[in-house]
Amino acid sequence: MTPFGQLIRNLRVERGITMTALATELEVSPAYLSALEHGHRGRPSPMLIDRICAYFGLIWDDADELRQLGRLSHPRIVIDTSGLDPTATELANRLARDIGQLTPRQIEQILDLLKVKPT
Repeated sequence: MTPFGQLIRNLRVERGITMTALATELEVSPAYLSALEHGHRGRPSPMLIDRICAYFGLIWDDADELRQLGRLSHPRIVIDTSGLDPTATELANRLARDIGQLTPRQIEQILDLLKVKPT
């Protein structure tokens, strides 16, 4: 599941909305919505994100969060390390190889490091 899919699912379940009902309102198929929720589809389009925001009445920070999660929720990524320090290539390869063995706590620690803006 992607962060975007998890948020959509949480919004839907909290409000007691079925996947079929939400898919109908968003003008997508239930299969596509399910694939988005479970991380089997790529990034949602900006238009779909706008429809979701409108449907759930998301504005300001909540809408920005959904848009950000949409950008960060591609389940299959490519990291181009050409031209970077060799350690960047090592990091990308180790992360790709080992991400499935990391604990949730370790993943949170890595994310916390990456969220710090370089000075």
